Amino acid sequence: MKLIDCPRDAMQGLPHFVPTALKVKYINTLLGAGFDTVDFGSFVSPKAIPQMRDTAQVLEGLNLSTTSSKLLAIVANLRGANDAAAFDQIDCLGFPFSISETFQERNTGSSIDESMGRVEDIQNVCKKTGKQLVVYISMAFGNPYGDPYHPDIAAEWAERLHKELEVNILAMSDTVGSSTPELIRPLFEQLIPAFQDVEFGAHLHSTPEAWQEKIESAYEAGCRRFDGALRGYGGCPMAKDELTGNVASEKMVGYFTERGIATGVDASILNEALMQTTAIFDPLDPMPF
Repeated sequence: MKLIDCPRDAMQGLPHFVPTALKVKYINTLLGAGFDTVDFGSFVSPKAIPQMRDTAQVLEGLNLSTTSSKLLAIVANLRGANDAAAFDQIDCLGFPFSISETFQERNTGSSIDESMGRVEDIQNVCKKTGKQLVVYISMAFGNPYGDPYHPDIAAEWAERLHKELEVNILAMSDTVGSSTPELIRPLFEQLIPAFQDVEFGAHLHSTPEAWQEKIESAYEAGCRRFDGALRGYGGCPMAKDELTGNVASEKMVGYFTERGIATGVDASILNEALMQTTAIFDPLDPMPF
């Protein structure tokens, strides 16, 4: 079981800038909690995502000497990949690959075909620098923009990314909260047996009422890698005006722990991180829903 907490995803759409020192303190606590990976920042245009303009500075303040957690940074092109790969502390580079032509243009300014070229470039950087590439296949569970959608389309792109570009970690992502158990379970049941050397993850967004059925359907279909963010904050500011939050990490930890499934997350340190969320996200409205 691998749980990934995504403070980058949680913070990136906030209207206020979170001070660098506050980010460092929060991310250090998450690293101490024992998540497999912490998606801590991104090397993208500060005009597109101003919240992440201090990612390099945040990295300088992280205490990595006492944690086994890996650090993941999101990149959108070769320049970002080179910037991120220059830091030895970063273990993984993540690329958002949408099977929606509309959203891929909106999110990264490139077509799907152009994005395949970007993935190839980023993968080459990863191989040269010893990084692991994680590709997020967004809109894997539905398309709100009217582009063609079918689960087989998601499966076909997963196959191409793995076979043509040797991507071995693919996070199936819904981005806007459109996933349902009826879509989640069959897709993972199709993909996981077919590509046994690929680590498939679930990066799901959800309303507070629907998170458990989504996580449960992915787990029962064989998924063992899950992304979340404390208290369910987050959402992609490029997706739509009204953000749909991440699945709450603390709820996932509780769900798996109650079922006797080890997560590696220290509950006491997780609670410490939870107490820090109010100051970071909005002291006047600490809950996202």
